[in-house]
Amino acid sequence: MNCLLRIGASCALALLAALAVAPAPAFADGDDTALTNLIALASQRISLAEPVARWKWANHQAITDTPRENALLADVGRRAVAADVDPTFARAFFQDQIDASKDVQNALFATWRSAQPPQGPAPDLATSTRPQLDKLTQSLIAGLARVQPLRAAPDCPSRVAQALVNWKSLTRYDSARSAALTHALGHVCETGGVGATG
Repeated sequence: MNCLLRIGASCALALLAALAVAPAPAFADGDDTALTNLIALASQRISLAEPVARWKWANHQAITDTPRENALLADVGRRAVAADVDPTFARAFFQDQIDASKDVQNALFATWRSAQPPQGPAPDLATSTRPQLDKLTQSLIAGLARVQPLRAAPDCPSRVAQALVNWKSLTRYDSARSAALTHALGHVCETGGVGATG
């Protein structure tokens, strides 16, 4: 109160500093930047499905790896709790990431079986692709923390859909991955799904 009564230079600076570090509302004025960022991260993860598929193809491995998937979901649950994200939400979201990646991998395998298989050596899964996936996992959990306040909003599905349209218009997005990306965003909203844009 003393500070408010005597508006000195140091007092004003202290108030400005406090305002500068105060957290902004997550979705003030319809700002869906956090949604766009999450979409970009999910798209990056989907793009890694191809090097994963190439490694599995070259090493005659099945696309589904249930023990690894279960380990990832357990790890995601722990990281979500630490990040103050609902672990049920986080696990559902990451199950969608796994399934979307497998959609892409299955499509690639089908193409390689019916046409020409991939050329050149496959990227090393352990030293190249998995470290990228691990880094994205942490970034995605941080992204979930930022979108969590939107999940229960009645317009959540339409906002996700519009953010997706906006993001695609701003990037060189591979349209062949469109269905996988929509799948990856299926549990962002509590009601599920990605709504119509108009």
